[in-house]
Amino acid sequence: MNRSFEHLSRFFESIGSLSFWQRLFGWKRILSLSYPAYEEFKILAAMISRNSIDLEESRRRVEELTAEAVHKAAAHGALVSELRGTAARQTAEIGRLNDQLERVRADRSNLEKEASAWKQDETSRRVGHDKTVAMLDSIHSRILAERKAEQEEQEARTLRHLTEMKAQWSRHEKDVEQLIRAICRRYSLEYVEAVPFRGNPDNTVRICDEYVIFDAKSPGGDDLRNFPQYIKAQTESVRKYATQEGVRKEIFLVIPQDTTGVISQYAFNMADYTVYAITPNSLEPILLALKKLEEYEFVNELSPEDRENICRLIGKFTHVLKRRIQVDQFFTKEFFDVLSRCETGLPREMLEKVVEFEISEKLNPPQERRSKQILTSELQEETKRIEREASARAATTPLSSTEPLLPLFEKEVR
Repeated sequence: MNRSFEHLSRFFESIGSLSFWQRLFGWKRILSLSYPAYEEFKILAAMISRNSIDLEESRRRVEELTAEAVHKAAAHGALVSELRGTAARQTAEIGRLNDQLERVRADRSNLEKEASAWKQDETSRRVGHDKTVAMLDSIHSRILAERKAEQEEQEARTLRHLTEMKAQWSRHEKDVEQLIRAICRRYSLEYVEAVPFRGNPDNTVRICDEYVIFDAKSPGGDDLRNFPQYIKAQTESVRKYATQEGVRKEIFLVIPQDTTGVISQYAFNMADYTVYAITPNSLEPILLALKKLEEYEFVNELSPEDRENICRLIGKFTHVLKRRIQVDQFFTKEFFDVLSRCETGLPREMLEKVVEFEISEKLNPPQERRSKQILTSELQEETKRIEREASARAATTPLSSTEPLLPLFEKEVR
């Protein structure tokens, strides 16, 4: 049993380090230390006594064992030699195991260090991961908010566009009437206020003692997919006009310009009469073509050459009309595609800037005056001026290829 005997050690240390004055006046402290030191001294004395007895017993036992060993040495010499060899081998094995144990302890120490470093790295990674997750959550929330705002803005733009289209469609009948009245005033055509036959068409113009009917038709709702079927149904409903005496067998349905993208058929042959779907831009050339017939009082008395000229003129107007509808339909689709790409393809900041410039822009087409005729000579002169300006710009613009410029206007080859 191991004991430290602190009190005894402290007592002897205090005795050895006493100064002269401490020996005279410090015995009280020495006396306080002596009691526990004495107790430890008695314990030590008892231990020494027991050890002495044990030592004597051990010495006696050693002598007995020595004598016994000497007695048995002769008989068991080979066994002792073998035991010594075994002991040597075991000693060597113990040494090897001790070396292995030291290596294991060293490996364990290294692993503990690595584990501690790994824990520190794991803590750092976890903190970094939490920060990254928080940042990603913030970015995700911001993206969701931006997408929601963009979606709401897109829906608002779509709603505004639909509202504007519905407002335009609701004004379509009145706008068509005003346009036809203006064309009739410009070219001295008779606009019929009250027709003498059954029914109430939107607009009727009398040309060559025939009543030419122009009915304005527009979509009734936001969905344009049903508009072609609606127009086809209207071709049947205008039969009530076509069967009336004095009504021209060609009836025109005037549709809004922005509905041409869903219309694939513009002429309907109904056996007894023909129905045409036209846009407001086509009204003037059609009325002019029909007015040309008024120059001849009796169509049956026309010469074959005059008939040929009239047919050629009407054919030309018909081609121009269909071509205009086709071009308008193409550019309407392209314009909508460009607008859609601007709204979805441009960055938000650029789109807002574009909207600012759009709001600030204003187009001022030539104003139409009721008492002034649009002269063909003035239109031709303006066209020539535009051609000269375009040619001048083309001449000063460097070309990336050696191909010649195509003329802006090609003359018809007959």
